[in-house]
Amino acid sequence: MKPLTSILKTLPPARVIDSKIDISKYVVLDLSVTNQELVEIKPESTAEFDQYISNYIEKNNAEVAFGGYIEGRSLYKRSTIFKNDSLPERNIHIGLDLWTKAETAVLAPLDGNVHSFKNNIGLGDYGPTIILEHKIENEKFYTLYGHLSLESIENLAIGQKFKKGEKIAAIGNQEVNGEYPPHLHFQIIQNLEEYWGDYPGVCNTNDLNFYIENCPDPNLLLKIT
Repeated sequence: MKPLTSILKTLPPARVIDSKIDISKYVVLDLSVTNQELVEIKPESTAEFDQYISNYIEKNNAEVAFGGYIEGRSLYKRSTIFKNDSLPERNIHIGLDLWTKAETAVLAPLDGNVHSFKNNIGLGDYGPTIILEHKIENEKFYTLYGHLSLESIENLAIGQKFKKGEKIAAIGNQEVNGEYPPHLHFQIIQNLEEYWGDYPGVCNTNDLNFYIENCPDPNLLLKIT
């Protein structure tokens, strides 16, 4: 059986947000601890963080800023979901973020059906989340879509089928998406374990090797760069 990474590499490029936005309007965004500009600005509120991203997109004549796979970030320190007395700090992002306007259409990158969905409420969490199940070359795997609008999960049904390129949801605003600037968290998951409508999108350093294996680089499928 082929490894999932090999299967993803052979597939044609896929889109997960509005296909009318040309790839030339995408720009790489570094939100890691090594981004000196971000360190100096130190955006403490969602509004300040949103302004930073909006300015970055405008400055680069873009419509979408993307990045973040296996990126060590400091922005999770504000939430006890990622750091508290009983758990080691989680600060390494294991999905791909696509930052753009709220209500932007979210598309299925492959044929699939709805495995589960849930509103993961809380500061720093996903908010409305959808997980699709896919099967290619007898390999079953999943894709996760976090930080969606509430309307995205209102009329959804388990098992509902979507074709590649079909709209499955819309990007949510900061009031529902865990208090982040509008964006899509897109993640590929090989073994979903017992999770339902949720799966870790940020990990601890000690668990990184496991998540690199279980959650391959989403850009293997999207092929943005």
